[in-house]
Amino acid sequence: MQIERDVMEYDVVIVGGGPAGLSAACRLKQKAAEAGQEINVCLVEKGSEIGAHILSGAVLEPRALNELFPDWKKNGAPLNTQVARDDVYFFLSETNAVKMPNLFVPKTMHNENNYIISLGNLCRWLGEQAEALGVEIYPGFAAQDAIIDEQGVVRGITVGDMGVGLDGEPKEGDFTPGMELRAKYTLFAEGCRGHIGKRLLKKYELDKDADPQHYAIGLKEVWTVDPAKHEPGLVVHGAGWPLNNSNPGGSFLYHLDQDTVVCGLIVDLSYSNPYLSPFDEFQRFKHHPVIKQYLEGGTRVSYGARAICKGGFNSLPKMVFPGGALIGCDLGTMNFAKIKGSHTAMKSGMLAADACAEALFAGAEGGDELTAFPVKFKESWLYEELYQSRNFGVWLHKLGAIFGGAMNYIEQNWFGGKAPWTVHDLKKDHECLTLAKDAPKIDYPKPDGKLSFDKLSSVFVSSTNHEEDQPVHLKLADPSIPIDKNLPMYDEPAQRYCPAGVYEVVGEGDDKRFQINAQNCVHCKTCDIKDPAQNITWVAPEGSGGPNYANM
Repeated sequence: MQIERDVMEYDVVIVGGGPAGLSAACRLKQKAAEAGQEINVCLVEKGSEIGAHILSGAVLEPRALNELFPDWKKNGAPLNTQVARDDVYFFLSETNAVKMPNLFVPKTMHNENNYIISLGNLCRWLGEQAEALGVEIYPGFAAQDAIIDEQGVVRGITVGDMGVGLDGEPKEGDFTPGMELRAKYTLFAEGCRGHIGKRLLKKYELDKDADPQHYAIGLKEVWTVDPAKHEPGLVVHGAGWPLNNSNPGGSFLYHLDQDTVVCGLIVDLSYSNPYLSPFDEFQRFKHHPVIKQYLEGGTRVSYGARAICKGGFNSLPKMVFPGGALIGCDLGTMNFAKIKGSHTAMKSGMLAADACAEALFAGAEGGDELTAFPVKFKESWLYEELYQSRNFGVWLHKLGAIFGGAMNYIEQNWFGGKAPWTVHDLKKDHECLTLAKDAPKIDYPKPDGKLSFDKLSSVFVSSTNHEEDQPVHLKLADPSIPIDKNLPMYDEPAQRYCPAGVYEVVGEGDDKRFQINAQNCVHCKTCDIKDPAQNITWVAPEGSGGPNYANM
């Protein structure tokens, strides 16, 4: 069926209402006001509101925010808790831990003058600033694909149809066709493993000269704790148990204001054991005495999970293509040495906006490559910062937490990130699993309902919701692979790497089948990354579907 779509035209369309997209939108309008010109900017966000899908640690370094809105404090930006102290632990076992002296902690992990925040709330504030500047923001609108003309130029995006049934047919009385949003330049700020960004990387071979991107999954909970156990401004980072050198990662626990603590585990998606479940590792982690002392007697308020781009400088693809650019975690600008990606995402959006504004002021009609963007990037503090941390994740992969940590200490504290060598990690994360027959099974303890919980109750507190009667947004290239290949080789790891119970193997014997519970999906993208056959593609569901995070 041929569907007629409304067409709206803009100077710049931005896909994604995270820190990169919103910073780009604000910067464009600021530049236009400074020049006394008009730039029409539209931003679409697939979540039900700005901030609904945002999940981060989050300790914020305010450097980019200071540049974008120097008066943010006066204007009520939600940065209320300055870091008071850093505690870094090496967890030796389920009961023991060693606190690292500050002297031996890489200086990139020191957080003086930073703030513990809810990134979702900061994005909501940035959204308000953007609207006040004149940006058109459309929450609940999911970008489906890029519009690419016959010359291979990106001309905007199509927004997904609303009211399509599970059978792929329009629902009577409920169908609304998606629009075409056309633009001179389109900026993609979808976050880690953005589904359109992934297609653009492939089409334009943007990553052909870069190292493979590397990922982790971050799992996070928000807790209200006993006021007597609350230390506003305390930052706790950890490495070691329950993870190890073959299955690496780290942990965090941050004290915000109002008796709120956020706790999380980051599991590197290069892990090797197919029986590992990041979700269950996180649940048992909370029982460690160092963590338990703060959470015990408290109440879990929210849960969520999100993949993280952690390849850094070595994995950065080409940033631009005809008609647009990748920014933020769609590009992969996270600084893993600092465990921070918000200030770097914001800066990448601001640099892309500067390049767009200059082109438009010079009379450009769009469709060209924004060559000024990579030039501005190379001249910025963002380039220097990412370059200085280029080896951080690679050392942890190659040498493990102790010896890799020691190398990072040497590079960051002795060489200031300017060591005369660069190390590379060329093995893709999905290639790292060992066969199930060669891997030890992991016996996870049952959740106690006080500190640890099951997946379904966790999804419930993420406020995840999808219209059930809509096409499944998790696509299998070959539906036979999960049962015929992944199950005998890896005991189908999707049952465990998904933090929301989306994937199940049901039935017995020859009647086993692979079930996808798409309604549970928290949009973390782990399946798209870790599936050993690269058989699963995540695409955006109907707009506003997914988690509705509060204070994440």
